[in-house]
Amino acid sequence: MNVKTLLFDLDDTLLGNDMDIFLPRYFDLLGEYGRPLFGDSENLLRELLRGTQAMIRNEDRSLSNREVFWRVFAERTGLDQSEAEAYFNRFYDEQFPSLQEVTELRPWAARTVRRALSEGYQVVVATNPLFPLRAIEHRLAWAGLPVEEHDFALVTSYENMHATKPNPAYYEEILEQVGAEPESTLMAGDDWKNDVLPAASLGMHVYWITAGDAEPPEPGVVAGAGTLEQFYTWFFGEPEQGTDRASADD
Repeated sequence: MNVKTLLFDLDDTLLGNDMDIFLPRYFDLLGEYGRPLFGDSENLLRELLRGTQAMIRNEDRSLSNREVFWRVFAERTGLDQSEAEAYFNRFYDEQFPSLQEVTELRPWAARTVRRALSEGYQVVVATNPLFPLRAIEHRLAWAGLPVEEHDFALVTSYENMHATKPNPAYYEEILEQVGAEPESTLMAGDDWKNDVLPAASLGMHVYWITAGDAEPPEPGVVAGAGTLEQFYTWFFGEPEQGTDRASADD
C-alpha cells in the first residue's frame, strides 16, 4: 500500500463511546436545556430527529448538512434559526462537556494519530457529520486529541460536509477537500456499514477496528482488522524507538 492519507472514525474508534449509553444521556440533557426555548422537550427531540434524518437522506450537494438541518427544523418549529442556533451552541459549551464521563479514553488513539502526523501523513477525523464542530471538538479532546494541538487535514462536521455516512458521497467529498486519491487513502473505523463498506466501495484501503478475535463479515473487503493497538503495529511496524507497551498505556 502506498498510503498518504489516513481517515479515522471517532466514536468507538479513537474514543470509546457506546452510543446506546451516550445518546440517551445526550438527548435527556438537550431536551431539558431546550425546554425554556421550546417548551415541550418531547416535541423538541422529535423535531431534532426529523432534522437529523433530513441530513441523512439529503441528495442536494449544494446544501451543507447544517443548512439542511436548520431548513427543516426552523420550518417545523417556527423558531428563528439564528436565535435557536445560538441557544443550542451555548448547550455545547455549557452542558455537553458533562457527557465525557460516559466515554472512555483510548491511549492508543493519540499515540497512533500523533505518529501518523509526525511521519507526514494527512490525517482526517472522519466522524459522521451530524453534529456541530463544537460537539466534535469536545469529543476529540476527550480522546486526547484536542484540535488546537493537532494539524488535522480535516475534521468533518455538519458545517463543512454535504453528505453523511453511509453515503459514499461523504467519502468522495473528503477526498476532494483534502486532495487525495482513494488508492492512496486508508479508512480506519469500527462500523461495518458506515465506515468499512462505503470507503471500500470507492477503492480505499480499509482497516476494521474491532475486538482482536472478531472475524470480518466479508474478509476480502478489508486490508486488516483488529484493535487500535493492533492497527498501530500493522500500519507502522515496529513501535517508535524507546517506546514500550507500558509507556503507551500511560
